[in-house]
Order: sequence, then structure tokens, then C-alpha cells
Amino acid sequence: MPTVLTMFGMRVVIYSNDHRPAHVHVIGGGCEAVFALNCLQGPPILRENYGCSHGGLLKIQRALVADLVELCAAWRDIHGDY
Repeated sequence: MPTVLTMFGMRVVIYSNDHRPAHVHVIGGGCEAVFALNCLQGPPILRENYGCSHGGLLKIQRALVADLVELCAAWRDIHGDY
């Protein structure tokens, strides 16, 4: 499970045995959220939330938007396609 980015003390993970469409798991601080990346047009969209606050999710989503190109490239490196 490669950590492709860290933000706010959380890990942004792309599992090597995961499924399409392109998405990331953001894990840390007692919560986990899954965002569909919508490569390359964006924006990342919340798909699942396990304990993250609404404010925390908005903060994470803004950070994912800023790193969308990098995250989509990491997904492609691991999975070969979006």
C-alpha cells in the first residue's frame, strides 16, 4: 500500500491491488476517507467517509485538488490506467 502523499498528518494511499476508477484513501487522525480522483479533469469527489469531520473533509478535498496531477500520475504508475 504505497503512501503517495502526506497532508495534515494523514497518509494518502493508493492500494496496489485496488480497483478502478482512480481513487485514494486518506488515512489518519482516527478517520479514513475515500475520494474518487476523476482524473484528470477533477475535482476529487468524496466516495466514503469513516469518522472524518465535515471541515476536515473539505480541507482534504482542497488539498487533493491542488495535487490532482501528481495523484493521477501515481495511480497510473501503480495501475496503468484510470
